[in-house]
Amino acid sequence: MRGKGTAHEHGRVIVVTGATGGVGRATARAFAARGDRVALLARGREGLAAAADEVQRAGGEALVVGVDVCDAKAVDAAAQQVVDTFGHIDVWVNNAFTGVFAPVTEVAPDEFRRVTEVTYLGYVFGSRAALRHMRPRDRGTIVQVGSALAYRGIPLQSAYCGAKHAIQGFNESLRCELLHARSGVRTTMVQLPGLNTPQFDWVLNRMAGRARPVAPVYQPEVAARAIVHAASHARRREYWVGGSTVATLIANAVVPGLLDRYLARTNFDAQQDEGTPGGPVNLWAPADGPHGHDFGAHGHFDDEAVADSPQQWLSRNRGRLGAALTVGAGILAARRLAGLVRR
Repeated sequence: MRGKGTAHEHGRVIVVTGATGGVGRATARAFAARGDRVALLARGREGLAAAADEVQRAGGEALVVGVDVCDAKAVDAAAQQVVDTFGHIDVWVNNAFTGVFAPVTEVAPDEFRRVTEVTYLGYVFGSRAALRHMRPRDRGTIVQVGSALAYRGIPLQSAYCGAKHAIQGFNESLRCELLHARSGVRTTMVQLPGLNTPQFDWVLNRMAGRARPVAPVYQPEVAARAIVHAASHARRREYWVGGSTVATLIANAVVPGLLDRYLARTNFDAQQDEGTPGGPVNLWAPADGPHGHDFGAHGHFDDEAVADSPQQWLSRNRGRLGAALTVGAGILAARRLAGLVRR
């Protein structure tokens, strides 16, 4: 499926995995608004069709590719389809994921395996597919969509946190190899905060209450803007999005033991709302498959989610002042955390 926009002559070629909902959906729209050609990789038919329509209405050109990212051969074939259609790949955004909300002892071995295959190996297979087409041209950018949880594990999300930690290590290895080869291909990682996305409606949940993002909650467009910026400024190895991400990562570096205790006290309740878990689960099959429902980019936390991040502006325009303010905010948050834990 392709649109009829004029982006073919001028826009870059972008691949977004997990493009049917949440951050992937918002990111696809953001690239399309720049006139880019966007290949949408995901499983759900309803979500893919709706995402393609949004890309075209935003001014881009859409290519829909149904694929499960944990299938390496299918990801390679998807990359080849993009190249056959658009000629090359400029930016590959690894974003697809799944997870389980439950204590470690309540996550089955096959569920750990599935989360790891989608959330970690999906990034590995996507990166390898992108490199296969980028390295001969000696140009291109791979953006790994990460999380504060790539550095800092929290309770009830062990499978997801483990996969995000693995992505962090993989990306650092890849970056070193590209630097060693003096390659024109770049890789960067964007670490995100809690976001108002539909994932909390479709991730497998064995908690007592309904799953929710840890506050403060940001709209997915905040993440999308950071990803689009990172794609054009990939010499920088990593971007942190949101003041909560900065505070968490600095606190983890400065007082990790205190952070363990703080999260043990607060994060069981912080990840749950009143209500009974229910709805479709996307661990094994797309959530929109048998239901015929398009979830879109936003979850049901619009009332509390913020649409902008001053920290993100400082990060994009960082100088000495921006860096000092960012680090200072993190140190103050770490000190406040220490005070809360000692109470």
